[in-house]
Amino acid sequence: MSFKILAINPGSTSTKVAIFNDKECVFKKNIKHQVEDLARFEKVSDQMTFRKDVIVNELKNENIDLSELDLVMGRGGLLKPITSGVYEVNDAMIRDLVNSPLGDHASNLGGLIANDIAKSLNIKAYIADPVVVDEMDELARFSGHPLFPRYSIFHALNQKIISRQHAANMGKKYEDLNLICIHLGGGISVSAHKKGRVVDTNNALNGDGPFTPERSGSLPAGPLMDACFSGKYTKKDIDKMLKGEGGFVAYLGTNDALKVEQEVKAGNKEWELVYRAMAYQIAKEVGALAVAVFKMDLDGILVTGGMAYDKQFCSILQDYFAKVAPFYVYPGEDEMMALALNGLMVLNGETEPKVYI
Repeated sequence: MSFKILAINPGSTSTKVAIFNDKECVFKKNIKHQVEDLARFEKVSDQMTFRKDVIVNELKNENIDLSELDLVMGRGGLLKPITSGVYEVNDAMIRDLVNSPLGDHASNLGGLIANDIAKSLNIKAYIADPVVVDEMDELARFSGHPLFPRYSIFHALNQKIISRQHAANMGKKYEDLNLICIHLGGGISVSAHKKGRVVDTNNALNGDGPFTPERSGSLPAGPLMDACFSGKYTKKDIDKMLKGEGGFVAYLGTNDALKVEQEVKAGNKEWELVYRAMAYQIAKEVGALAVAVFKMDLDGILVTGGMAYDKQFCSILQDYFAKVAPFYVYPGEDEMMALALNGLMVLNGETEPKVYI
């Protein structure tokens, strides 16, 4: 029996939608939204009806019969910490997507839009492996002061599906492997997958781990404190330094990793130094996990995300890990396929949906 799934992945100024017949993507589009259309909404969650209507109209224009859908998958948002899995959208989740405990973010719209479309069709809506997946060991939660615990916020959807696919490629089960997975994108997450659980990871959103094309990662606490109380910067300014205007943006004036790659290949030594510094920080993060979590008992180090297409950058990383573990590159981040595969597991009875409370 064939199943039809709609996957929805909202971004800050666009919404990706895709239709799958089982594992085959039969339609995919990245719907761009005009800034002025979104600016009239006070909160991101207020955009739900607007974006839903745009999606529905787009699908109708493509002569896609929504009544043929079996379920709708939405990108998970900034919910309360939850374990990995597929979750049915319920009232508790809707409440927290509208009034997120971790902030207003475009990803929060995924479950809201999916639920609204699903309700109109009398089918169910789900999310899978949102960025707040939390399987961290207790030791990993310590920072150095109880007011500042470490949180698990990482590219769970892509990391989990890539790690499972890698295990299948090796003829093994994900739950039997020790892996470190590195997601290279606008944000960078470096995570320890220990026998099927991500027991430690950097907070890839706001101030932890390596710097990225647009995020500062971990900063020296003293100078950061001085900047906060200098009177020169507002809280919003500091927040932008941490995410949006850090990393490549702060050092090189761009968040375009492809542009940086091209400059490095053209022989720009200043840009190459920053480029290599990012790889250096990623390697330090991996080294810490390899020793503290796995005691060097690793089955593999996986690299994924958009920047994994950069062969030179991956080669630099591989040199660091030559004596640590086998190195594998899975470029890209097909989150739409990941959503569809999670939905398909529900429809085929291969996984039991979890309840968000």
